[in-house]
Amino acid sequence: MTAPSDPTVPPRGIKSFVLRAGRMGPGQVRALETLGPRYVIPFSQQRFDPQAAFGRSAPLVLEIGFGMGDATAAIAQALPGTDFLGVEVHTPGVGALLKQIGEKEIANLRIVQHDAVEVLEHMVAAGSLAGVHVFFPDPWHKKKHNKRRLIQAPFVAKLAAHLAPGGYLHCATDWQPYAEQMLEVLSAEPALANTAEGYAPKPAYRPLTKFENRGLKLGHGVWDLVFTKR
Repeated sequence: MTAPSDPTVPPRGIKSFVLRAGRMGPGQVRALETLGPRYVIPFSQQRFDPQAAFGRSAPLVLEIGFGMGDATAAIAQALPGTDFLGVEVHTPGVGALLKQIGEKEIANLRIVQHDAVEVLEHMVAAGSLAGVHVFFPDPWHKKKHNKRRLIQAPFVAKLAAHLAPGGYLHCATDWQPYAEQMLEVLSAEPALANTAEGYAPKPAYRPLTKFENRGLKLGHGVWDLVFTKR
């Protein structure tokens, strides 16, 4: 085993995920087998061609870490004139979203099962995105783990570089300390402008998740942040 101090080991870069085990239901397995070849785009170090993937030219929105895909499917259905590229590493979530794609006949949604940081760097062209969604990323509650949070200055700069002029970055969290960090980091990015005085009202296109609904009933807050590319 290579020692952690070995200088040949590259430093750990930003990761958009933490791998967790998850069980697959038969419907998810079947969706992966039957719909995966059509709707899952293999990770590549070559640029992704949205027109070839979707068969049309339309605004493209990237969603990072869609979980089980409920919000992703609902948004894609509500905005049929926009194409969506969802990125998620967890196979149960990919299977669950594929199942919804099949059941609801969602044509404007594709999936990449890979780390979003690498997808952004290799597959997405600079200035090509109409929007980016980052909903409820891992908050890393412990202070010593805060550095693992996805929304940090270097990554936000990458996101901004991939947005088209006027494109938007929409983040949401139910953890107030992370919301405060997000607001500070996003406000400090010179390529972005806040659409609100601080936190934004929840945009109509973002549905309430079951988890979020439960939290709101318990008095928990949810914070949305919407910034646009200057």
